[in-house]
Amino acid sequence: MSDTIFAGRTALVTGAARGIGRAVALLLARHGARVAVNYCRQAEAAAETLRGVVAAGVAGVAVQADVSQPEAVQAMVRQVREALGPIDLLVNNAGIVEHVSHGELDFAAWRRMLSVNLDGVFLTTWAVKDEMIACRYGRIVNISSLAGLVRKPHMIHYATSKAAVIAFTRSCSEAFAPYNIRVNCVAPGCIDTDMARQADPALVAQIVAGTPLGRIGTVDDVAAVVRFLLSDESDFITGQTLPVCGGRV
Repeated sequence: MSDTIFAGRTALVTGAARGIGRAVALLLARHGARVAVNYCRQAEAAAETLRGVVAAGVAGVAVQADVSQPEAVQAMVRQVREALGPIDLLVNNAGIVEHVSHGELDFAAWRRMLSVNLDGVFLTTWAVKDEMIACRYGRIVNISSLAGLVRKPHMIHYATSKAAVIAFTRSCSEAFAPYNIRVNCVAPGCIDTDMARQADPALVAQIVAGTPLGRIGTVDDVAAVVRFLLSDESDFITGQTLPVCGGRV
């Protein structure tokens, strides 16, 4: 593929300050997209991502917004449009995770998880979809998790939120298909991010032992699949969820 496969396109990547979001933002920039780097609290990390975007030779902007807040999402999208033009490519990556037993899980934690991981995907998609419909072009990739496909008794709220993202993807893909808008989903397994590095090493070792490819994934593994789903290479794919998990499912 050419390094300019996304030339003339504007991409918004939520939660792009670090980890998977940063890897996606940088890869899209290297392929010619103008990139908006969304972050919530990590301003310096987002600035570092933005420096990488600009170093790739494309325009970029860092935009602060809590994706669980409707007004913040609307303001973010307006700012991106003003700086970079209409949003053609959306990657809903922002999310939080928590490991708790059912005895520790209360309604406040449940609502906090779903507000970011599910409401955030809805709000950002709804903020861009009408313009995509008007332009009759749009590519959306939602980042779910392997937790949305398998049992997670110590992550009930997280797994529920990620399973809901998969269902949201399927339904939106059919609703938006007449307007040349494709909507797909990526479900990463254990990926080498700050989050994974803070996990119990014994748990990570157990996951590796149960992974046919014998390792945890990298952020670049995930970014490559996102790039594929946003590109014309996947032009006959919509409504799908691709696990990036080394064969665990």
